[in-house]
This record gives sequence, C-alpha cells and structure tokens, in this order.
Amino acid sequence: MHILDVFERQRTTFSFEFFPPRTTESADDLFRNIAELESLRPTFVSVTYGAGGGSARDLTENLVIRLKDETPLNPMPHLTCVGLDEAQVRTMLTRYAAHGISNILALRGDHPNGTPAATGSFRYAGELVACIKRFNETGVHPDPRGFGIAVAGFPEGHPETPNRLVEMDHLKAKVDAGADYIITQLFFDNRDFYDFRDRCLLAGIRVPILAGIMPITSVGGMRRMAELALGSRFPAPLIRAINRTGGDPEAVKRVGVHWATEQCRDLLDHNVAGIHFYTLNKSRATRDIYATLGVKDSDALRHNGESPPGT
Repeated sequence: MHILDVFERQRTTFSFEFFPPRTTESADDLFRNIAELESLRPTFVSVTYGAGGGSARDLTENLVIRLKDETPLNPMPHLTCVGLDEAQVRTMLTRYAAHGISNILALRGDHPNGTPAATGSFRYAGELVACIKRFNETGVHPDPRGFGIAVAGFPEGHPETPNRLVEMDHLKAKVDAGADYIITQLFFDNRDFYDFRDRCLLAGIRVPILAGIMPITSVGGMRRMAELALGSRFPAPLIRAINRTGGDPEAVKRVGVHWATEQCRDLLDHNVAGIHFYTLNKSRATRDIYATLGVKDSDALRHNGESPPGT
C-alpha cells in the first residue's frame, strides 16, 4: 500500500524495523519473531540496507521480497547513497516495483567502516530522493504515483551537522526533493521530538513525522547505542532507573520496556503521526509495549484511543 493511502486512512501509523539476517539460523529466528509481530498488524515494516557490497544489498532485497510474497506485511526497503549510481538504483527500483513494493526509505548512509558515504552518483539523501522521483515519472511502477518516499530526521541533532539551522535546511531540501514523510532516529526524551517537530513546522516542513522508538533491553545494548556514530542522549531519570536494577538482565528489560511504553503513551497523547519501533529483529519488547498500552493490535492504536470510525 502506498504511504499516501496509509496516511489518508490512519490517524497514527505503527511500524517495525528489521535488518537482513546473514545466516540460515538467524533467518529462521527472524521469521519466528516476525510471525509473532504479524498479529500486531503493523502499518508497514522497514528493512535496513546492506551497505557492504552486492551480496549485502542482495540480503536486503531478498528479505523485502520474501516479506512481500510470504507474509501479509507491507515491507519498505531502505536505500542509501553508498556506492550506487543512478542506473543501479533504477535496477533495484524496477525489481521492487515488479514485486509490488510501494515505499522506499532514502538515506545518505555510511560505509561499513563508519566513514561518511562519498562514492557513487549521490552524496546526499536529497539527491537520492530526486532520483527516485525521476523513476516514478517513468511509469514503470504499477501505481501511477510510483514509490512513496521516506527520509530520516534527527531529533537530537545530526552529529556531522552541529549547526541546527543548517541541519534543518538539509531536511527541508529532502522534503522539497519529493519526500512524503520523515522517520526519526531513536530518542529517549520526548521533548527532543516535540522541539524537532515544531522546528520542522517553522521551516515549512509539512509532511508527517514518525517517531523512532527503541526500548533498551540490556546494559550492553545501551552502551552500544551511546557509541554509535549517531549517538544517543539518555535522560538522567532513565539512567537512574537502569542503575537501580544492579545490572539484573530481566530488570533492565522491564525498565526499558516501561520507559519506551511511557514514551509511546505520551506521543499518542500529543498526536504523533506514527511510531516506528527499532526491533533489533526481536519481538518480545515490542509485544510487551503493546500489552502494557492495553491494546490488542495496531488498529486500536491508530485512532489514538478513540473509537474507530463507524463504531
């Protein structure tokens, strides 16, 4: 389903992110977790992009197509600027279009060693968005609108753009190039998201903004988030709650799920356009959040706790 149709029908979207498995065993684990998440009826699921070359990219493409062909889910592949020229992008988009894939997340991306992407035909995500828009105009896609296009947003700021005004200019350029909506990087303080959303409005950005949520499930995972190139800011109350667990793994998971659940509750109360869960290919934390919010599946959440139309 094209994302524009989704936003027309649903007040709030709920989506999950997966990454391509590299072994048969991990693929089997992933599909077991996907089966457990299917019952939550997400609006769409995204699949991260393998930036390590042809075989890594194939993992992404194959997982997206398998999800489309073998599940009722609406998969959305990530696509980055890393090492690609326009002809390669058009080949990938043609394959996705042939399988009825309707949406793409366009990212600048980084090389596997963490250095900024600088090879290929595209330096910035806005250029990739423009390329996808040009493909949409060819009429290859069975939907006359072509692909719906998402781009990334950074509520805590992009580490390579300390000037927040320039950062917003870059985001506006991606939207002006044809992006239909924004999915944010993960954050742990909703005030960062609300400020980001307000600054988008001031910059003339009017597309829906989906909030990226990742529940902490281990102390080690929390430290890895802090070490990522994009970084993460952990509020003091969250750190205090983690410290109170004494490192007990199950207690850490409960704290992480509770914190993420409260984030989701507050976001829903403030009319967020959508919530995008970074699942790390696991299902338990996301299922626990749904259960704690008191809902059976995403349909109950899409109306922000109000009765669905026609009831």
